[in-house]
Amino acid sequence: MQPTTKALMVQGTTSDAGKSVLVAALCRVLARKGVNVAPFKPQNMALNSAVTADGGEIGRAQYVQAMAANIPASVDMNPVLLKPNTDMGAQVIVQGKAVADMNAIGYQSYKEFALPFVMDSFHKLQQQFDTIVIEGAGSPAEVNLRENDIANMGFAEEADIPVIIIADIDKGGVFAHLYGTLALLSESEQKRVIGFVINRFRGDLSLLQSGLDWLEQKTNKPVIGVLPYLHGFDLEAEDAINSSQVTQGEAKLNVVVPVFPRISNHTDFDILRSNPDINLRYVGPGERLDRADLIVLPGSKSVRNDLAHLREQGWDKDIARHIRLGGKVMGICGGYQMLGKSISDPLGIEGEAGSSDGLGYLDLMTELAAEKTLTNVVGTMTLQGLQTKVKGYEIHAGVTQVNEQPLMTLSNGQTDGAISDCNQVIGTYLHGIFDASGVLNTVANWVIGDNVTSINHTKNQEDAINRIADAVEEHLNLKLLWPEMD
Repeated sequence: MQPTTKALMVQGTTSDAGKSVLVAALCRVLARKGVNVAPFKPQNMALNSAVTADGGEIGRAQYVQAMAANIPASVDMNPVLLKPNTDMGAQVIVQGKAVADMNAIGYQSYKEFALPFVMDSFHKLQQQFDTIVIEGAGSPAEVNLRENDIANMGFAEEADIPVIIIADIDKGGVFAHLYGTLALLSESEQKRVIGFVINRFRGDLSLLQSGLDWLEQKTNKPVIGVLPYLHGFDLEAEDAINSSQVTQGEAKLNVVVPVFPRISNHTDFDILRSNPDINLRYVGPGERLDRADLIVLPGSKSVRNDLAHLREQGWDKDIARHIRLGGKVMGICGGYQMLGKSISDPLGIEGEAGSSDGLGYLDLMTELAAEKTLTNVVGTMTLQGLQTKVKGYEIHAGVTQVNEQPLMTLSNGQTDGAISDCNQVIGTYLHGIFDASGVLNTVANWVIGDNVTSINHTKNQEDAINRIADAVEEHLNLKLLWPEMD
């Protein structure tokens, strides 16, 4: 039987125009109406990723969009994920598994290599779902990338689907962005654009009306709606670090996270940002790792290079001073590896082959291997004599030999992580570790001997999805997208 799936693609005038959030919102709106809907992104470039139930790796944005659609995430929702490991190179993940380095494939032959996998995954979703809401990447107006494009109009043309274009008015120049983007498309691409959405508008809509009328007259395309700026709206960012937080007044717990050039899965810290008892501070080049109760070394897509960066910034000296004064340090995934004695990469998995001395605070040694660990896990963490249920996910190429007391016991009987003899340094491979109820309190007690406010991260995500879905239902003319919609 031929698929009868209806599909719609959301493209943006720029990165961070609101594509990911709009796709999540449309998925939730349709799911509320009983439509069997799935998200899809042909190609994603991001260092924030998630592990699906079928044991593959996809961008976290698609994971959240699947949550919005009330379905489990699968590798077919993001068939190609590019994870940059240098300024010029990226690991290429196809249908959930790392298959090659971008340099090995070659940019000129990339589309020929990747497009069949993209279309295969899209067709699989077509067989399973009534509607697919598709997210583009960056902007379709990058004329220098058009020949090898599979992420925007290259995919839309191949799949023969309609497109809407979203622009962020908060960036300024929204009409130039929309008009110019359309003008830079080919004639056939322009024809498949069915309308525009303006995002993050503040103020009286009547003041914008003359501009909307001008845009519709100039392009002969409708403005489907104008979404308001939602104050306090917080949904996982696809890649850019969100440093906004709710702390007001004196925080109980001060947490500092150094930002590596290849920092990965910084969404681990979203729940810290949303806690009123925590002051979370991201530290960049030229800044110090100071004024902290807890320093957390985050994940990294290029651990040895990011460790070298850490030393170049003098952060190793900041960490040593912090520990000498009684402070606590935690490492997650790549940050956990850095805390050990050595990291070796004999196959050049993340860059030039070789070995690096670790920071030496944990008695462990890591060797990067070709086979990646991708798994969702649950277990029990033991810290300060307290046993706390944990859950999270592992995404790493390292195989680590640990000669320390483990931090946790997993449900499969294996252990994870380590606790130093001095009880000041801990590490784990688990991303999302703070999301489990109780873990943050256990860590806070370890650091400052006090509890912090309990936050339900899953509920926060659901509330954010529902909030943007409500705004979409109120402010967009959805009948322009789906005429049969009630």
